[in-house]
Amino acid sequence: MQSSCGYLGRVRRQMLVGMNTATAGGVTRLLADGNQVPVLGLGVWQVPDGRECVDAVRWALETGYRHIDTAQAYGNEESVGRALRDSGLPRDQVFITTKFYPRRHDPVAQAEKSLRRLGVDQVDLYLVHWPEGGATRAWAGLERARDLGLARSIGVSNFSAAELDAVIAAATVPPAVNQVQFNPQHYRRALLEACGRHNVAVEAYSPLGTGRYVGDPTVAKIAQRTGRTAAQVLLRWSLQHGLIVITKSTHRVRIQENAQIFDFTLSADDMGELDALDRTGGTDRALESTWW
Repeated sequence: MQSSCGYLGRVRRQMLVGMNTATAGGVTRLLADGNQVPVLGLGVWQVPDGRECVDAVRWALETGYRHIDTAQAYGNEESVGRALRDSGLPRDQVFITTKFYPRRHDPVAQAEKSLRRLGVDQVDLYLVHWPEGGATRAWAGLERARDLGLARSIGVSNFSAAELDAVIAAATVPPAVNQVQFNPQHYRRALLEACGRHNVAVEAYSPLGTGRYVGDPTVAKIAQRTGRTAAQVLLRWSLQHGLIVITKSTHRVRIQENAQIFDFTLSADDMGELDALDRTGGTDRALESTWW
């Protein structure tokens, strides 16, 4: 088996090829199951169902995003579906992710409800939102959802290295993705390496620390040096670590700015300074504390 460092290095090189001339939806990552996912997505966590969510998704699609990330727990799948229909884009040009709410019983039944709310026949990625009830409890249901054609790819979110190991040991179809909180202050190096050993793509949510880290002095210094916004620096850091990045905003200008991360490169020194902001000790955990 190849080393995780070698695998991660190869992924980073593949994602960086052509990245500096790409658009928001133009760079994709090949998943282990053969499907492609755009490396930049718009997330709609805590965006109320209705006009605010519809507008954010519509502006993202107009800007060139081709990856939208929602969840059953967010309560806004209908708005995502409305914006998708209003965009006029062909369904196969937009990658849609939703997540199974672990406090429900049946992932298949919940996926069918999500599809009705979204107004689509299939989602591109269906994740277990968090490992409540045990790492493997919901996985067989996600495999059934995939087998029934309700989802093209399946994966997990907020799973530690140990929890990921448990799912893979029990799985017929391994997870293609693990979506976790990831940013320079939460540089979960050991978890990233564990995912690499299993060929599981890592998606970064809260890449800006829900906005808390755009004011960090180190980030601000690099932003000034590169002539970029602090948010663009943080998002680019994730890309250069081989991550798929899920950013969030409901402001049109920020949605547009956050997409402008494919025409510059952070230097090795920049990356090293940002890496050094980590507060997790390079953990293999997905979370410092749980909410369930």
